[in-house]
Amino acid sequence: MLALFGLFAIIILSITVIRIGSIAFELTGLSPEVATFQAQSVFSGVGFTTDESETIVSHPVRRKIARLLMLLGSAGITSTIATFILTFLGESSKTIIIRIIVLFLGLIIIYLLSRSKLIYSWMKKVIKKALARYTSLSLFDYQEILGLRKGYTVSRIKVNKNNWMVGKQLHQLNLHMEGILILAVNRLVNGKEKFIGAPQAHTTINEGDLLICYGRGETSKELSSRDKGKKGDFEHNEAVEKERKISAAEKQTGQSLES
Repeated sequence: MLALFGLFAIIILSITVIRIGSIAFELTGLSPEVATFQAQSVFSGVGFTTDESETIVSHPVRRKIARLLMLLGSAGITSTIATFILTFLGESSKTIIIRIIVLFLGLIIIYLLSRSKLIYSWMKKVIKKALARYTSLSLFDYQEILGLRKGYTVSRIKVNKNNWMVGKQLHQLNLHMEGILILAVNRLVNGKEKFIGAPQAHTTINEGDLLICYGRGETSKELSSRDKGKKGDFEHNEAVEKERKISAAEKQTGQSLES
């Protein structure tokens, strides 16, 4: 039975290590979903070859986190297999059945606890403090900094040939009046990808461009499907008026809170 409890301890420790890794990835700027997926992939040694993996390898801090997860993952998986075998080795049929039942119930409890938002929130606070105190990892809560909890998003818009933005320069679009900023443009030039960071006012939007935008989620979604012509101009004016009203309401709310 001691081996069985040892197995539970290794599983809990492995989950904790993955959680620490995912939060560390998240604090370097990855989204929670991507951070969790990559931490699990690295720890288990699966090694998915995706664009997201490239963002891990090309980033020095994330690469260190991944290297540590790989090391701990190798030890964790080996220990789990060895302890699992010892749990049932040389036992009678009756004892094996009892231990299988205990193992099954224990795994269910561990799974439910690992999915608890309350426990996750508590662990995240503890891990953040530990990382800030014992590592040189720069801690940034990007969700808070970018206002992602307040309806703002960083989104990607693929510009099709009928999109309202095609052929226009950024200063002509006046997207800032809709509450949208174009952070970057990914563009194919002669079959090679060209990255335009912090595009200037004279930058022209072309068909096929991939825009990295920051703004309210609803507005960004509407912009991605806005068609050329008078209808597109009308939708732009509507979005500008909507943003003006929202900004005025937020300003009024802020003044009320201050007073």
